[in-house]
Amino acid sequence: MSSRDLILARVRRAIADVPRDDTPYEQAFERGYLREHGDRSVARTVDLLAENLADYRALVHRCTAGELAATIARLLAGRGAASVVVPAGLDPRWLAATEVTRVPDRAADTPAELDRVDSVVTACAVAIAETGTIVLDGGPDQGRRRITLVPDHHICVVRVPGQVVSSVPQGLERVDPARPLTWISGPSATSDIELDRVEGVHGPRTLEVVLVSGE
Repeated sequence: MSSRDLILARVRRAIADVPRDDTPYEQAFERGYLREHGDRSVARTVDLLAENLADYRALVHRCTAGELAATIARLLAGRGAASVVVPAGLDPRWLAATEVTRVPDRAADTPAELDRVDSVVTACAVAIAETGTIVLDGGPDQGRRRITLVPDHHICVVRVPGQVVSSVPQGLERVDPARPLTWISGPSATSDIELDRVEGVHGPRTLEVVLVSGE
């Protein structure tokens, strides 16, 4: 008997006494929890997002839509980036103010090739203020998951206020669970048993979030 057969047999035994007309799963428990904590204005929700992103050691920038290209160019120059991965559906105007070499998001690229690229610029699917979390869903302006995990510098653009929600339940309503979701709370980091923090272990060492208004 395979491991799969053993696991399925245990599942069958565990649910053997459950009647077929039992209460559906989605109705089995009271879900009266708060959808968000507090009564914040839109501006305060965006401020909370910025605060929590910074608390996770992300670098937060604010600009208008007209300033976005210059802001991204400044961040790439400040990093000394010579190359940047560009998702296929990224608005070309976002990179109009920089001469950095564009590297298209290609299925054929190997991790080693992506590791030689300095930065990546993407949009996002939604941003959650209460947890300081950016969610990517692999959309055309975000690209494949790996392009936001291998390069050491990620610039992520969040449209304000349209892509900002207060809570995780509200964020879940905005995304499709069948898509490849990546939930990002600050730069990649881990701590050992002595709580020494090391960044850049499972993803970019530097996360810069641009909150752009007027898009």
